[in-house]
Amino acid sequence: MSALPSRRLFGQAALALLLAGCSAATTPYPASAQRGLLPDFADLAERVLPAVVNIAVTAEQRSVELPPELRGTPFERYFRDRQRGRRQEVTGAGSGFVIDPTGYIVTNNHVVGNASRVVVSLQDGTELPARVIGTDELTDLALLKVEPRGSMTAVPWGVSAQARVGSWVLAAGNPFGLGGSVTSGIISARGREIGAGPFDDFIQTDAAINPGNSGGPLFNAVGEVIGINTAIYSPSGASAGIGFATPSDLARPVIEQLRREGRVERGWLGVAVQDLVSEDQRQGRRGVLVAGIERNSPAGRAGLRQGDIVIAINGDRVDTSRALVRTVAAVPPGQTVRLTVVRDGREREVPVQVGRRPGQG
Repeated sequence: MSALPSRRLFGQAALALLLAGCSAATTPYPASAQRGLLPDFADLAERVLPAVVNIAVTAEQRSVELPPELRGTPFERYFRDRQRGRRQEVTGAGSGFVIDPTGYIVTNNHVVGNASRVVVSLQDGTELPARVIGTDELTDLALLKVEPRGSMTAVPWGVSAQARVGSWVLAAGNPFGLGGSVTSGIISARGREIGAGPFDDFIQTDAAINPGNSGGPLFNAVGEVIGINTAIYSPSGASAGIGFATPSDLARPVIEQLRREGRVERGWLGVAVQDLVSEDQRQGRRGVLVAGIERNSPAGRAGLRQGDIVIAINGDRVDTSRALVRTVAAVPPGQTVRLTVVRDGREREVPVQVGRRPGQG
């Protein structure tokens, strides 16, 4: 009902008012100034594209899923007998970028996955076999190495913390397997959590990112990598103007550790934690609730209890479960941290020797 009066505003009088307002707003600015508001990415693209690569992967799929239409029919057994012991090759494509002239390349973990063969294609058409140096599932990052004939064009890391909402960015990669492509847009938001994992801290951009762009770089206006294109939100599977990139400040130390050690080791307490509810916050309580403790975990051995509220680590306040997980993950296994907890209304210090996150050796 309330929408009807608004529709009536779009008559001749309203149209004249809109045109007048438009004219008044644009008159002081000449056409040359208006053109100057939009950047030209040609020089930037020419400079960075040689460092952007296409990645083709081949993996062996040990079993083939039974088609639904054969389930429960006489052909089901025949199908299973035929597929027993057979392997099927599956292929995929993604993007990456060179960070070192000697041939180190960054991409997404989900691009290389369990690939049996990885081939990197350069902008000039050169194809090079690649070796997976290491992967990190929690941040969806991977490091590859190729053996180039000469020095490769590399691009530098930027500081994602300096990126501002509204800043121009350039995304580059291999959308739909088409080869080196660039798209432009702005940073739409920062610090996005999309349910990918405990280290969600994505840069959101409206630069077009499509299947095949995964692992490609997100550049700032001076050609520094401030993000690794990782995911999109799309009802159709194609770009809907909502893409997500892992920020360089999170990716860079992971890649450096993969280069040094071939894997990423993270600290672990062995607790289930959750944020305090809004009622606690209204009463001035801050911290993270310990909801559960794993048996024989570092936290259990240190005497941490279910119901404790962690308010600081080594004297630095923590207000969210995500901040606690990230802080502990950054601590080398074997090092002792000092947790400040509230138990029965009183603060106390609990030293905990951090363990190694399960599944990391």
